[in-house]
Amino acid sequence: MSISRWSCSLILLLFAQAEPLAHAQTTAFEVAARSCKQVSSCEEAVILWCSGYRRADGDNDGIPCENVCSTVDQVNEIRRVIGC
Repeated sequence: MSISRWSCSLILLLFAQAEPLAHAQTTAFEVAARSCKQVSSCEEAVILWCSGYRRADGDNDGIPCENVCSTVDQVNEIRRVIGC
């Protein structure tokens, strides 16, 4: 199985952060294996959504996992930072 260029960039970005995201021990692969009920931060939810879990934004309002993300602006800022 090959890792896409985007996945490698995302992983490198997560590990290169001087100020780690909410849960430093959580890798992109661990996040991708979760559902909205299992994520504990909006950062994790956006990574999950950007990794292809389209059910994260079931109502198509641009906010994945509304249990942890509250605004489109918050989501868009995270997307900008992680390059999604």
